[in-house]
Amino acid sequence: MVEEVFWMYRFMVHGFQRSKTQSSLWVLAVYTFCHKDLQTCQMWVDRINVSLNLELGRPRNLLVFVHPRSGKGSGCRTWETVEPIFSRAKVKTKVIVTQRAGQALHVMTSTSNKELYSYDGVVAVGGDGFFNEILNGFLSSRHKAPYPPSPSDITCPVDGNSSFVIHHGSSETVAETASYQNEDQSPLLSGARQQNGSGFSNSRTEDGSCNTDQDCDSFAKDRFRFGIIPAGSTDAIVMCTTGARDPITSALHIVLGNRVGLDIAQVVRWKTTPESKVEPYVRYAASFAGYGFYGDVITESEKFRWMGPKRYDYAGTKVFLKHRSYEAEVAYIEVKSEEKNSTLERGRLSGRVRPLRSSNKSERVICRVNCTVCNKKADEVSMGSPRSVPYPPPEETRWLRSKGRYISIGAAIISCRNEKAPDGLVADAHLSDGFLHLILIKDCPHALYLWHLTQLARRGGSPLNFKFVEHHKTTAFMFTSYGTESIWNMDGEPFQAHQLSAQVFRGLVSLFASGPEV
Repeated sequence: MVEEVFWMYRFMVHGFQRSKTQSSLWVLAVYTFCHKDLQTCQMWVDRINVSLNLELGRPRNLLVFVHPRSGKGSGCRTWETVEPIFSRAKVKTKVIVTQRAGQALHVMTSTSNKELYSYDGVVAVGGDGFFNEILNGFLSSRHKAPYPPSPSDITCPVDGNSSFVIHHGSSETVAETASYQNEDQSPLLSGARQQNGSGFSNSRTEDGSCNTDQDCDSFAKDRFRFGIIPAGSTDAIVMCTTGARDPITSALHIVLGNRVGLDIAQVVRWKTTPESKVEPYVRYAASFAGYGFYGDVITESEKFRWMGPKRYDYAGTKVFLKHRSYEAEVAYIEVKSEEKNSTLERGRLSGRVRPLRSSNKSERVICRVNCTVCNKKADEVSMGSPRSVPYPPPEETRWLRSKGRYISIGAAIISCRNEKAPDGLVADAHLSDGFLHLILIKDCPHALYLWHLTQLARRGGSPLNFKFVEHHKTTAFMFTSYGTESIWNMDGEPFQAHQLSAQVFRGLVSLFASGPEV
């Protein structure tokens, strides 16, 4: 009996599947195809590769920074886990393993625009603080925009809560200026047409002439993207932009070329201490800036870096038991709702925005994939948000002010979901709507503050539904401390500032992500 043998040729296609238990979690999948004809197999392989090459959104060349000591010191191991995904997707990577603090910032600052043009984006393998370092290195030398007003621009009495108007037409606040000789030195992000949330527009060209129709270089926003492979202590940005704290999922988002816009807050420190001279210094934040309790925790945790992520629990417990409060003054832009029943702003009283103390869960619009709020055009969102052209009249922007003793002051740009706060600081904050959420926690009894923190740690909790909590959706705010020392938590890094101002820019950068899935 003669047994006939058939030779089969195989080829494999690497892909992914969504987890059956969590739709935002993606797992690798391999599909094997067989055929007895070699030419048929080769034809299918060639056609698949041609189809993939036609997908313009996919990155081809990336600059990768790896923080070896991020989180539990697993940065290098995390990159080794996901590196094969980039190889299979035929994405070239230039990998820089940082050796010292600030190295990534220096590389991003000193890298010429011409060299950045050769990459489709930058990937950070680390935590929120490491991504903040890379982001600041990119924006600090390239984003040209006017400063927001400083607290010294306030000339009305400071007693109690009040409102005031800053006449921007006579404001002395100006943007950084520089002379650019060639394309390699010109900014990737121009502020010429950028309209920030405060209504402060800069319509000057590089030679000082006015030209509101000038087309800014949209390379950074339209093509250049940032990616994050989570390897940090909290990884809040990844949780909010992909829905899962998983390196494989983030790597798949990157190689597939997914894109989502991300609001960025520009923070200007005017004074470091009460005795300091006014010397503006700019930092950028992508997720959160916090003072009081948040600043104390980050300061205390710096002493225990050897503990890894557990240092935050230890430091948080110590700071909570001390129960400190600080006297400060905060001013923020009044954001008016254009619809009476808008889910974005609920209620106005005597021309002011009422603090959002009771959040009706049924009214929440949670940020998801293809979010309708983030995808709204600039001229469709509420008064006070960033637009491509100034809303009339910018000189009448109204600021509201609050002065008192606070346990904490927080400005959330995104929801800031993490394992300690599953819904985030503000559950219905969005990735790219042009707003930040100002949360003022007034001095209160120890037990009530513990109740607030307990609600924050619960899924479906109501941490903002307290009388001592004020929640204001705004586009810019100012801060002045009345203490001798003032430390902020800026995306997980300490930042000393006695006086600062902040404004948010809608969708200033793009990430390799698509938002959390339902």
